[in-house]
Amino acid sequence: MCRIKIDGMDAEVKQDTYVLAAAGSLGIEIPTMCYLKSLDPFATCLLCVVKDRSTGRLFPSCSVHVSEGMDIITDDAEVREARKTALELLLSDHVGDCEAPCQISCPAHMDIPLMNRLLADGEINEALEVVRRDIALPSILGRICPAPCEGACRRKTIDQAVSICLLKRYAGDFGKEESHTATANPVEETTTTTKSEEIKSSGKKVALIGSGPAGLSASYYLQLRGIACEIFDAGDKPGGALRYKVPKEDLPEDVLQREINSILDTGVIIHSGQQVGKKEFEDIRKKFDAVIIATGDFSGAQEDWGVDYTAKGFTSAKKTYATNLPGVFVAGNAIRSQKMAVRASGQGKEAAFSVSQYLSGRTIQGEPRMFNSRFGKLMEEEFPYYLLESVPGNRLEPSGGNKSGFSKEELIAEATRCMHCDCRKIDNCKLRDLSDEYKAEQRHYWNPDRKPVSKSLQHELVVYEPRKCIKCSLCVRLAEKHNEKIGFTFIGRGFDVEIGAPFNEELRGALTVSAMEAAEACPTGALSLKEIRK
Repeated sequence: MCRIKIDGMDAEVKQDTYVLAAAGSLGIEIPTMCYLKSLDPFATCLLCVVKDRSTGRLFPSCSVHVSEGMDIITDDAEVREARKTALELLLSDHVGDCEAPCQISCPAHMDIPLMNRLLADGEINEALEVVRRDIALPSILGRICPAPCEGACRRKTIDQAVSICLLKRYAGDFGKEESHTATANPVEETTTTTKSEEIKSSGKKVALIGSGPAGLSASYYLQLRGIACEIFDAGDKPGGALRYKVPKEDLPEDVLQREINSILDTGVIIHSGQQVGKKEFEDIRKKFDAVIIATGDFSGAQEDWGVDYTAKGFTSAKKTYATNLPGVFVAGNAIRSQKMAVRASGQGKEAAFSVSQYLSGRTIQGEPRMFNSRFGKLMEEEFPYYLLESVPGNRLEPSGGNKSGFSKEELIAEATRCMHCDCRKIDNCKLRDLSDEYKAEQRHYWNPDRKPVSKSLQHELVVYEPRKCIKCSLCVRLAEKHNEKIGFTFIGRGFDVEIGAPFNEELRGALTVSAMEAAEACPTGALSLKEIRK
C-alpha cells in the first residue's frame, strides 16, 4: 500500500493503482478523452495531466502509478492551461461542426436541423415544440422573417437553400402543443405546464413595456419559468410593429392574434392603451421585481427615465441586456432600430434568461452558449458526402405560392432536403464539453489548408467521419479487445496519420462486433450511432 496526498486529501491505495483511479476513489474527477476503464492506458490526449507538488512536473494521471509520499495537484492554473493547450492541439486536427451553420446564423439560435428531421418524419407537433424552445412566434416569423438562416444553409452551396422559414411556418400553423415548454438549454432549468396558476409559482413579477416581438417573446419565456409577467403597451391592441407596420397581406390579422393568444395562454397579462412616461416608469419599477423595456424605436420622451442612452437607443450590456439601473433590462428596437423581427424576438428570449438569473440571485450572464467547432464552407469534393443524408433536387416552391405555404406532402419533401450538418453527438461530445469548460480556442493552432471531410455510411449501425477523429485510439483498442478480424488501425505516419480500416476495407467489415461500443466510447462525433438525435 502507498500513502499519498491528492489535492490536500490523504489516501492509502495499492501500489499498482494509477493516479487517475486514486483520485477517483477520493471523489476527484479528472478529465479524460483517450481513457476507458476496460482498456490499458494509452495517454494520447493528455487531458488528464496533473502536477507533482514537490517537483512541479506535469504528467498524465491515466498511465502513472502512485508512489509512496506522492503529493498531487489535480487543478490549478498551470494544470488548467496545460489541458487547454492539449484541447487546442486536438481541435487543430478536428474538422467538424457542432451546430449547423443555419442554427448559428439564426438570431434566435433555433435548432433548425432537429426541426427539419421531425417535419420530414411528419412529426409536426414535436417540431413545433422544438421551434418554440427558441421562437415564441413561429407562424408570424415564418411569414415575415428575411431568413438569415437560409443564407447560411450549406445546401445553398450545392444548389438551393432549404426553405427553412416556410417549414417553420407550417409547424406554427398546424402543430399543436400539449404543453408549453421553456428553453431546452441544458444549463437552464425548464418548466412544462399549460396552467397559468401553476406557472405563477415563483412569486416574482416582471413588467414589460411594449408588446412587439421582443416584449411578447420575453414574457413567454419568463412566464414559463414561473415568473408572472404583465405587459404595458401604448397601442389599442397588442403586437407593436407587427400589428401597425407590417402589411396585412404579409401578416394576416388572424395569424397575429392567434400567436398573441398563445402567449396569453401561459398567463401573461397585457394592459393596452397604457402610455408610460417618467412617473409611470418609476411606479412600475416600485411595483415589479424587474422591468424589460421593449418599446420599439427609442424616442426623446424616454430620455428622462434614468436609463443610459445614446442617439440610437438605450444602452445595455451586450450579452445580458442589463442597463445601468438595477433590475432594468432592454431588448429589441429600444436598443437600436432594426428591421428583423426575429432578432428582436431573439433578444427578448435572451433578456428573459438574464432576468431569470437576476431574480434568482445568480450571476447575470445571459443565455448560455456552448463551445462550437466550425470548419467553414464546403468544398465541391465534399458535396457527395453531405448529400448522402439528403435527397437530390432543387428547393420546392409551394404549389399555391408562398403566401399559401406548403401542403403536408410538400413540407415532408422539402424538409428531407436538409443535409443534417449538425453533429450527431452534439449533446454528449467530450471534446465540445471540455473545450467549453477550459475556454479552448479552436483556431489557436488551426491550419487553414484543411483536409476535406468525408462520411462512411455503409455500416448498418454506425457512421464514421474520419476528419472529426482526434486519434485517441479507443476504437482501435476496442477492436483488438473484441478480436475483430480486420478492425481499425493507424494508417500513415506523422501529421498524415489517420485511423480507419486497413487495406481499404469497408466499415461494415472492419467493425463487426465492436461497432456500437466503439461509437459510444468515441469522445467526438467521429464514430457515432447511425440514428440521428431527436
